[in-house]
Amino acid sequence: MKNFHEIRKPNQTRAGLGLIACSLFLLVLFISGCSTAAKDTPKPEASQVEQNKPVELMVATAPSLKGSLDEITGLYAAKNPQVKIVYNYGSSGTLQTQIEQGAAADIFISQGKPQMDALEQKGLIKKDSRVNLLGDELVLIVNKSNTSVNSFEDLTKPEVKQIGIGEAESVPAAKTTKETLTTLKLWDTLQPKLVVGKDLMQVMAYVETGNAEAGFVWDTIAITSDKVKIVAAAPANSHAPVVLPAAIVTASKNSEAAAKFLEYLKSDEAMKVFNKNGFVKGK
Repeated sequence: MKNFHEIRKPNQTRAGLGLIACSLFLLVLFISGCSTAAKDTPKPEASQVEQNKPVELMVATAPSLKGSLDEITGLYAAKNPQVKIVYNYGSSGTLQTQIEQGAAADIFISQGKPQMDALEQKGLIKKDSRVNLLGDELVLIVNKSNTSVNSFEDLTKPEVKQIGIGEAESVPAAKTTKETLTTLKLWDTLQPKLVVGKDLMQVMAYVETGNAEAGFVWDTIAITSDKVKIVAAAPANSHAPVVLPAAIVTASKNSEAAAKFLEYLKSDEAMKVFNKNGFVKGK
């Protein structure tokens, strides 16, 4: 005879099986519902994710832009706090060489067209991003205490022994200076007096300290010093137009953010800052 506890009534067994089946059915429905909900939950767009990611942009540019870019960076950061902008200031020829050698850069702003042309020919900048961002003017500066030099012709005076000029291979202003002096028929006469600076900040330092009686720099460089004065500007027809082209570097790892910042540099808000610092809008 079976033990009492081993005896199961048929209706109780069927009821137990029904309860198990019902539980399994509800479990399947629950899992299916969770899966559907997960599928229906919208995922953020890739661009939204990118917008919130911290980005560091490296901009290779000429020293003449420093005052403008310091202010512009603050304005841009207020609207784009996730973007950190770092500047590499140097003569355009030096920056060109660095980019050719693989130095990190997202945007290049050149003080001269030839440097940008060279990079474009080598496929090192994105051609469709290139823009003539700004224009500048070549000026003749002297120390504020100097009263004997007031024109280009005054540079031929015997008391003018040294005249500062940028390095020919890397400083675009040097080429513009030569064009101007050649047009004015002064190049051959003044050449023995020329002293070379590695960049225009050094040329201006020569004049500030009295190591040169005069110097040639961009207007936007000259106005940053309270120790020099501008006595003459190069006639517009004496040299090729001074253009500052800008472009995204092909090797940039942040091309989307770079394009957005470059677009901002062309905006009215940014251009007001450039104009205040002596630049004109590029043509």
